[in-house]
Amino acid sequence: MEEKIPEKFFMSEKIYHIYAKGECIYHSLSRAEFDFTWDALSKLVQVFTDYQIEDLTFEEVVSSKKEFAESSY
Repeated sequence: MEEKIPEKFFMSEKIYHIYAKGECIYHSLSRAEFDFTWDALSKLVQVFTDYQIEDLTFEEVVSSKKEFAESSY
């Protein structure tokens, strides 16, 4: 018999991916890593002419740790 684990034990976490011109350049960042990296990249694009601030985008992904616990791999 499979024991059920109460839902309250599963937390979700946010991870961040940063893209430049549609290409992922940083993935699976924690919030602290994202904040630091996004700030640094935003300042860098002001100096370099190959990229503009509009070229930078990010994605926030919320994943449940339950998904990992129930995964068979």
